[in-house]
Amino acid sequence: MANKRNLKKAIRFACGDMAGECIFAENTIEGTDVAAWDQIILDIALLQEEAVNRVSVSFDKVPRDFENKKDYNKARRTYFKAVEKALAEYMHTETEQIVAAMNALLPKGKK
Repeated sequence: MANKRNLKKAIRFACGDMAGECIFAENTIEGTDVAAWDQIILDIALLQEEAVNRVSVSFDKVPRDFENKKDYNKARRTYFKAVEKALAEYMHTETEQIVAAMNALLPKGKK
């Protein structure tokens, strides 16, 4: 896993960019449902909160639980790779759903 601080920053920037696009579309495109845009912005905020919480994990074992340091490092690496993969899948599916909802609100000529 990358540095947790940088990963959290990247999540916040990505979610902020999506929310900014929603606010821009909500204010500039005529005839769109403002309440639906607000709901998407709320969904983005919830996605950001959940994703940042998923980054904040720690390995629950200590080196003395293993025979040697090599086994500990291998288990720790495997654990964090699984966490990173689960986070990436979660972000990917949630982002796709949000983008699909954003596209559904746009008029035909604006897509």
